[in-house]
Amino acid sequence: MMAEKQIKVSINKKTGEIKIETIGYMGKGCIEESQILKDLLGETEVSKLTPAYFKTEKVEVKKHLPICG
Repeated sequence: MMAEKQIKVSINKKTGEIKIETIGYMGKGCIEESQILKDLLGETEVSKLTPAYFKTEKVEVKKHLPICG
C-alpha cells in the first residue's frame, strides 16, 4: 500500500518564514510536486533534502513465462 502524499506549508507568525515540507514522496518527486508553491512564494533561502529524496520507489516486476503443454 502506498503512503498518503502531502505537502505541508508552515508560516512562522513572528518572522513570516515559510516552510514547505513534502511527506510521502520519494526521489525527485518531492521537488517536482512542491515547485509550484516555491514559484508562487518567491526566492528560496534554504533548501534541505531529507533522506526520502535519496530513496527510490521499488517497482515490482513480474515476469511471465509462457508454459507449453
